Amino acid sequence: MSIKEQHQELLKKYAEAIVKVGLNLRKGQRLIITNAVARGVPPAGRALVHEVAKAAYAAGARYVDVIWGDEEMLRIRLQNAPADSFSEYPKWHVNGIMDMFDNGDALLSIYANDPDVYAGLDPERVGAMQKSHLENYVPINIKVSRNAINWCIAASSAPAWAAKIFPDLAIEDAEDKLWDAIFDATRIDQPDPIAAWMDHIQNLTKRGKYLQAKKYSALHYKAPGTDLTLGLPQGHRWISARMPAENGIDFTANMPTEEVFTLPDCRRAEGTVAATFPLSYGGSLIDDFSVTFKEGKIVKVSAKKNETILQKLVDTDEGSKRLGEVALVPASSPIAKRGHLFYNTLFDENASCHIAIGRAYRFTIAGGEELNDEEFLAAGGNVSLNHVDFMIGSPQMDIDGIKDDGTREPVMRQGEWAFDV
Repeated sequence: MSIKEQHQELLKKYAEAIVKVGLNLRKGQRLIITNAVARGVPPAGRALVHEVAKAAYAAGARYVDVIWGDEEMLRIRLQNAPADSFSEYPKWHVNGIMDMFDNGDALLSIYANDPDVYAGLDPERVGAMQKSHLENYVPINIKVSRNAINWCIAASSAPAWAAKIFPDLAIEDAEDKLWDAIFDATRIDQPDPIAAWMDHIQNLTKRGKYLQAKKYSALHYKAPGTDLTLGLPQGHRWISARMPAENGIDFTANMPTEEVFTLPDCRRAEGTVAATFPLSYGGSLIDDFSVTFKEGKIVKVSAKKNETILQKLVDTDEGSKRLGEVALVPASSPIAKRGHLFYNTLFDENASCHIAIGRAYRFTIAGGEELNDEEFLAAGGNVSLNHVDFMIGSPQMDIDGIKDDGTREPVMRQGEWAFDV
């Protein structure tokens, strides 16, 4: 079998895993494929979109469609559009996706983005356009945050992305190497990828059940530059790779995934945390940064690179000053072992323990799906336009679980799980 034929075979297996494991697509469902960041799937994702469509129809899909995006069009807009025009937004995009939600269908987001798409552009214009997008995407994010339907996020190799990760290689070689990394991280290069995924899901589920049974009231993080205590609200749920959707379908939202996560109490965060990976956000790289909390609120940010952009993120709305997710990932995860940054949160968050600025997922607290915003906030959840993960874990990190009576138990030591399941 030629290298090209081998790649095509792996691409087919990847698409099948996305459909059967990620989405767990059911006969008769419709599927919409898009990308929230680029307002649609960039052209580089075309080959994967086509394979996913074939796999979806083979699984019994009734209809498959895609919203295509063009990052260069976004750059052209930012460079040339009137300064007061960035509140304009294509409502049809949101309406089309909401139609799928209302019908109980499935949603797939495929990343194939340029991490530096907005590099060199006016940050005020970029911020205005991003905020308009977030505001218009609220109905979709609400549905996703409560798992209204089965949804999944995956990725395709792309020239600009590959060049960012492997700058010393020719473009074609970089793209091929990124595909190899994606297939490795998503277990597609294993003899039976779907069986490998089922074993992995089972292990993460056991981790989540262990943490759920402990009912810790807080977590304490200690590492170089980090001394942080995060409260956990009553009724918090530890979630891992498999989740039930309101349409009755169990699914795996992220491919890859190595995390077990829940929501912190947005009112109870104290101390400082240092990021251990750069954050690729809004086409810019925020590097060597730390965040300080008092009574749950971010009171100070510091970054050696793009601190202004980090501050703008925090200032987006009141919820962006607080946290919405806390996730545990061993420092020896397969993605961490690769030893390079992906410049993409879907991958980088699975190399390290992380927390998220902004919106909490409603399904991470008991009964959260039925709460309105005020009730969710009162329970310790967070409401925001944003949900931005940044990585804080390392082989030097220790994490304790704190019980209601103040006693402590090891959860992680030197970046690894401190308990067996």
